[in-house]
This record gives sequence, C-alpha cells and structure tokens, in this order.
Amino acid sequence: MNTLESFKKLGLSDESLKAIKKKGFEEPSPIQEKTIPVLLNGEHDIIGQAQTGTGKTAAFGLPLIEMLKPQVGHVQALILTPTRELAIQVSEEINSLKGKKRLNIAPIYGGQSMEIQLRRLKQGVDIVVGTPGRVIDHLNRKSLNLDKISFLILDEADEMLNMGFIDDMEEIMKRANPDRRMLLFSATMPPEIKKISKKYMKDLEHIVVEKEQITTDLTDQIYFEVRESDKFEALCRIRDVESEFYGIIFCRTKVDVDRVANKLADRGYNAEALHGDVSQYQRERILNKFKKKQLNMLVATDVAARGIDVQDLTHVINYSLPQDSESYVHRIGRTGRAGKEGTAITFVTPEEYRKLVYIKRVTKSDIRKEKLPGVKELIKLKRERILEDINLTVKENNLDQYKELAEQILENNDALDVVAALLKLGYQDELDESKYKEIQKVSIDKQGKSRLFVALGKIDGYSPKKLVDYISNETGVPGKFIKDVKVFDKFSFITTSFGDAEVILKTFKKNRRGRRPLVEKAKK
Repeated sequence: MNTLESFKKLGLSDESLKAIKKKGFEEPSPIQEKTIPVLLNGEHDIIGQAQTGTGKTAAFGLPLIEMLKPQVGHVQALILTPTRELAIQVSEEINSLKGKKRLNIAPIYGGQSMEIQLRRLKQGVDIVVGTPGRVIDHLNRKSLNLDKISFLILDEADEMLNMGFIDDMEEIMKRANPDRRMLLFSATMPPEIKKISKKYMKDLEHIVVEKEQITTDLTDQIYFEVRESDKFEALCRIRDVESEFYGIIFCRTKVDVDRVANKLADRGYNAEALHGDVSQYQRERILNKFKKKQLNMLVATDVAARGIDVQDLTHVINYSLPQDSESYVHRIGRTGRAGKEGTAITFVTPEEYRKLVYIKRVTKSDIRKEKLPGVKELIKLKRERILEDINLTVKENNLDQYKELAEQILENNDALDVVAALLKLGYQDELDESKYKEIQKVSIDKQGKSRLFVALGKIDGYSPKKLVDYISNETGVPGKFIKDVKVFDKFSFITTSFGDAEVILKTFKKNRRGRRPLVEKAKK
C-alpha cells in the first residue's frame, strides 16, 4: 500500500493527503491510525495514551483542519501545552499540515510580548495553542473567549500536572463551551488526570498505544557546556576530533537546520538539511545519499527525522535540547544499534541546564560532562592521523605510478623540503589553527542560587504569590522553583537556581522600569 492510500483509508481529504506527501510522512503512526477516524467520524471525547514523538500533533491536527470552517469570527479550538517550546512546535506543525485551507493558528505563551498576542487575537484566530498561565491571562483580560469553541485539547496532560498547572487546567475547562469535544493526550494516567477525565469529559473513547521500548545501553552519553553563540564552533571541533563520523545533528527549528547545514557546507563538511519544507523528491534524494554514506552529516528537525531507519550511526548530536525527555530517548536511540556502540552528544547552555537535569532524572540516563577539545589538541591529533595515513600508505607499497615523478622531484631538492612541501599542499587547511574560533569558557553553577532584584512592589499591587504567578506566566519557570520571595513597597527580591535566573533575565531583558531593567541580578 502506498503512503497516500494508507492515510486515505483513515478518511482524510485530498488536500490533507497533499500536505502529508509534502511532509514526507511514510505511513500513519499507531496513534494517528487509531485517533484520526474516531475524531473524524464520531462525537466521542477521546483520551489518547501515547508517548511523545509518536505523531500526536498530526493525530489531532489533521482532523481539526478537516472539520473546522475557515474564518468564522471566533476561536474554534484551544490546544493546551505545558511549555512554550511545545506550543510553538504544535502551532508550526498544524500550520504545515493545513495546505491551502485559510485557518489562522496562533501560539500564545509567557515570555512573548502581550501586545503582539493581543493584536493577533483581535485580528481573528481559529486555533489557539497556548500554555495554561498565559491562556488564563487572556481569559481574564477578555481578549480570549472560549464560549464557542468546538474542541478543547490537552496535549501532554501529565506533563502539565507535573509542572503544577492542574488548577489552571481546571479553570480553563470550566470557562470553555460545555458542548465542546475534548481530547486529552497523556503518556501516563496518574489519578489526577483520571479525575479530570471523569469530571470534564463525556462519552469517552480510550485509545492506548503501547510504549515502544528503546534501549540506550550501547550509547555513550556526553554533554558540553557552551554558549549559544559557540555551538557551531563546538560542533566543528567534535566533528574534527572523530576519525569516523556518520550522524544526525538535531536542531529545534527549520531555520536552525538550514543555518547549521549551510555553515557546515561552507566550511567544507559533507552535510545536508532535512526539515518539513524539503520536497518529497529532495527528501528521498538526501536520504538515499545518507544511507549509502555518500553524505555523513544530516542536520534535521525531530519531525523530519521521523521514520529514518539507519542502523550504524556513530553519533547523534543534540545541537538544541529536545523539548521533552522522550524525544531525547528517541533521538539518541538511533545510535548503539545492531550491537555497535554509538555516541550521543548534547550542547547545553546555562539557561538549559535545568532542562538537562530533568531529562537525566526522567530517563535515568548517565549523561556525563566532558571538556571540548582545544585547538592545539585538535592539531596534534590531526598530525598523528596524517602520520598514520602516510605510514600505512608506504607499507601498502602501491606507489609504482608515482615513483618516477618522485625521483624527478628529488633530483634537485632536499628530501625533507619535498615532504614538507607535499604536506603543505595536501594539508595546509587541515592544519591551520586560525580556522578555529575561540570558545568562551562556561561554568554552570549547578548547586548555586541567584538572587534577583525585581522593580515591582506593593504599590504596584504585588503580593509574594502575585509576583511569583506573574514571573512564572511570563517566563515559563514553574512557581515552585521561585523561592525566598520578599516584597517591599517599591521593589522585591526572589531567589532561583542559576539556570532559572538566566531564563528570567533573558525574558525580561527589554522590560524596563524607568532607567533600570525590570529584573536584574541583586547587588551583593
């Protein structure tokens, strides 16, 4: 059965099939196969129990696109996600599946300008993808109305529960159209999620997709602490330090994929890009080259890499941290197959460290910290490889066709000068230290705490709880990680981990109170 037929049997239209073909999906995933027909043909509320990375977004996104009418003048569907990264990802995925259908999809989340979101909502949105805190902000402002929605979707409900959003989720469900259909997706079904389903869902259909077992026993897991601006240089050093490299480099967005792949090609590496905007013909051409090892570096998004079955990858590099723990396991599970060991490398910036700790804890992975190779170390290693290659070539003694020319060169030249000249001609670029840029040292204080000054206080109407809620909604940092809150008349202090402090400072970077930033590091 060809790709289009397997999806067509689920009840999807020709327009959706065209979008699926463009995305390069090869066949429906189990959650898509089970969910799409139920959503298209029934009136049931649905619980979909499936792990991350199984194609859940398309499982509910494709039927939504089929069933919603364009530009009816009100929000028709709300999709709740636990993080801003997932809100953006889901929004982009549905946009890429809608084809020519004129549906407006908008992500709304803390950390993005409220003015931008207000303007977008005022213009008219059909599908809102949002984080719980920011959705409640808009409900309270009356800039978002859920009275007429047809669908309410909770994506990764157990993760929202873990992040402390249970009350917000219930508040949103209470304020939504009681006649909407509801979909709840969750990898696990803890008691609180079961309670929500009984209280707010009706005529339930429970779809379960068995968890795929992915082993990472043969994968050596490493992370490097780097600044965002130094990631590309770090990638080049890792590539150059390895004598053999055949791997996938994962980026979060299509823009990042193109940028990294182009920079690698400019630097002389054999790399190509794979993401949702790559045509089916190009996708097949690139994958064919990769499987034949005519290409040894593939830069890809998670969605585009879905379905790639390559047995003997030496490396997976997380250029950007995945949005959740199961995506991490899916990525790194591509190495260490067929009895061969592989290496998974993750780049971590200071603001991402808390996320790495979470991934380590949930996946029970031993991800050890390593130091990036220095320039002199790299050049020394390259010299050793050149020496090894030349000695091996001499030992093989398959040099007859070159000996006559060698004798002519040696007639009038010193042998040492000749060898040096040949090395210069063959390896000048390879041994040039200046091709490497300096990488700034980053030291993440894992245990350390940061005290932050906030230029808001009691006269602005803030209590400790209100301040924590505000910062949490704007930044995505869960309130339980904001400690030791002291609110005075005109300012406040909070304490967070080093990583969370970086997130908060970055989010409020452009927000000012008079001449000073709204949030800054407290002076000791």
